[in-house]
Amino acid sequence: MDIRQAGEVSSRVLDAVGEAVIAEREFLETVLLGTLSRGHVLLEDVPGTGKTLTARSVARALGLSFSRVQFTPDLLPTDVTGTHVFNEKERSFEFREGPIFANVVLADEINRAPPKTQAALLEAMEERQVTVGGESRALPDPFLVIATQNPVDQEGTFALPEAQVDRFVVKTSLGYPEREGEVELLRRRAAREARSPEVVSVLSAEEVRSLQRVPETVRVDEDLLEYVVDVARGTRTDRRVQVGVSPRGTQRLFEVARARAVLSGRDFVTPDDVKRIAEPVLAHRLVLTPDATVSDVEKRTVVSEVLETVHVPTVEATVD
Repeated sequence: MDIRQAGEVSSRVLDAVGEAVIAEREFLETVLLGTLSRGHVLLEDVPGTGKTLTARSVARALGLSFSRVQFTPDLLPTDVTGTHVFNEKERSFEFREGPIFANVVLADEINRAPPKTQAALLEAMEERQVTVGGESRALPDPFLVIATQNPVDQEGTFALPEAQVDRFVVKTSLGYPEREGEVELLRRRAAREARSPEVVSVLSAEEVRSLQRVPETVRVDEDLLEYVVDVARGTRTDRRVQVGVSPRGTQRLFEVARARAVLSGRDFVTPDDVKRIAEPVLAHRLVLTPDATVSDVEKRTVVSEVLETVHVPTVEATVD
């Protein structure tokens, strides 16, 4: 699959998901960028905005298997990874896979699970494998975690450690739909037999793997490499930031910028690619100072202002 084909099929995937999910195109693109860059997506929004529908629709459009895990305070690590079960007939233990063994896993309300269960998910996200009973088992390829958390109801929750938040390549939210979008929701609800339009499968698992290889062919000029680094380093020197973007975050910004170029059908990255994805890629990685937190400084504001201070290189397209 070349870049032109990748851009076309990505657009078809977005169109298919958009038939079912009432959301801004930019939001759907951000979620798809997580898949293209082989990362994971964190959705933070109030209940009832369509987070579960988004995850299920993305999995269906990509032709991938899907599973949903409802995280609760009593959820055990083995409830996610799977466990060994005694087979009475064979008189031996056999491994029974948990819901993590799917291409797209929805970790619903991830911050309601205790740290030990969150940690079990951490290995899966980073290593693409789980270890149970001392034996490591590879997860399906491709593998994408879409986690959700509720920003308003914090009773009985366990805040995600910074190390785990850093594992998500992007963090975004749907927000409330526009007026016409909410009217459309009621139209679907009025027609009980057709509340959720069917999402068409655009790709297969093999085609998704091929699609994920395309960003590796995107050209990034030396000036753009320096620009990406300067943006990340700018967060570390901001007086409102206690802990800035890590080198891992710099790499994720680079990877998602290349994926963003693919969505545009280009074989090279531009400064605009970096600017458009900087906030969902970097903001959740920042740890603000106590003073900034008390002053209600928003992390996305910090990223936006850093972008304004960093020199933007001029990149010229070349024709092969």
